[in-house]
Amino acid sequence: MLVVACTGARQGLEPEATAPAALRLIGTAAIAPGTEVLGTTFGGISGIDYDPAHDRWLLISDDRSALQPARIYTATLRYTATHLETPAITGTAPLRQASGAPYPAPRHAAPDVDVPDAEAVRWLPGGHTFLWTSEGDFARGFGPQWREHRADGAWVRELPLPTAFGRVPDFRRGPRANATLEGLALSPDGRTAWLAMETAWVQDGPRPTPEAPGGPLRITAMDVTTGRPLRQIAYVPDAVPHTRRIPWGPQLNGVSEVLADGPHHLLVLERSYSAGAGFSARLYRIDTRAGSDTLALDALDAQGAHSNHTAVPKALVADLDQLGAGPLDNLEGMAWGPPLAGGGRVIVFVSDDNFNPAQATQFIAVEYRGPAAVPSAMPAP
Repeated sequence: MLVVACTGARQGLEPEATAPAALRLIGTAAIAPGTEVLGTTFGGISGIDYDPAHDRWLLISDDRSALQPARIYTATLRYTATHLETPAITGTAPLRQASGAPYPAPRHAAPDVDVPDAEAVRWLPGGHTFLWTSEGDFARGFGPQWREHRADGAWVRELPLPTAFGRVPDFRRGPRANATLEGLALSPDGRTAWLAMETAWVQDGPRPTPEAPGGPLRITAMDVTTGRPLRQIAYVPDAVPHTRRIPWGPQLNGVSEVLADGPHHLLVLERSYSAGAGFSARLYRIDTRAGSDTLALDALDAQGAHSNHTAVPKALVADLDQLGAGPLDNLEGMAWGPPLAGGGRVIVFVSDDNFNPAQATQFIAVEYRGPAAVPSAMPAP
């Protein structure tokens, strides 16, 4: 099934006009909740990436259970143009601190050590080390982080973040707890990382509701070598697409992952959940050169004529509910995979089962058909 965006783009008028991108479902697979793998309970998968140098997939778990520490998994994942096999988990390793000790599980955490809430992961070119993000441990005084580790989980370094990304004692400014560095994209040359917040900072606007989109959230380009911020764009997430079906429980929508599509574009995954109605997801494409640079802005004012910035426009690639993959789970990761035999580009999505018996780790493979140039209209002779 081909899912395309209805963008309303002008056709045949400008050389840069494009036909919308589209997705075609390849297949789905799942690993049941509670599955024991290599001495661990598999689950909590919030990030995924593929290493072409060694033909292996990397999965990162955001498990913050009382007993299991933060960890990664390696896997093999095979597909054809019409079928996705269930991934085979080939290895696991704990993420380690600079001291060499694994990060602690919450029950055993010392006061001066954070318990990571891992959310996104990307191999650096060559597949020897990877970058990953943590949403932080606000309850224990730690803000979000991004770090580099080796393929065996060993520490390499922690990269700096601007002060504004940190925890504010009164929580009246800055990122909201459990809604910080949810997405991580790496430029094709590996030199620039894009760090995406899940929702707007407190001073930038509200969370989305079924009645209204959320305030603008920040997506920041960072120099991988130095950690220096390069540029920041504002992105407005949709309103929550479904109202909850029970009188209590969450209604939320935010960015759960970003993925580079060439040097100047990002694919942005918006994931929503409404109690009783379940999960939904939409994939958008943005041009990172569009919109204004918001790095120097303490607060993003989006009030009409008084707005102090221009948010980046977004083009809908697909509503994943319409893919034909069945009910969606909690999609939190996406990555490029090896191309199909005919050259088609492949994206693999993965879900975080939250170690909930009612969920599963869902894998969805799709063929991505990028936007195609539309010829300019030529005047009649």
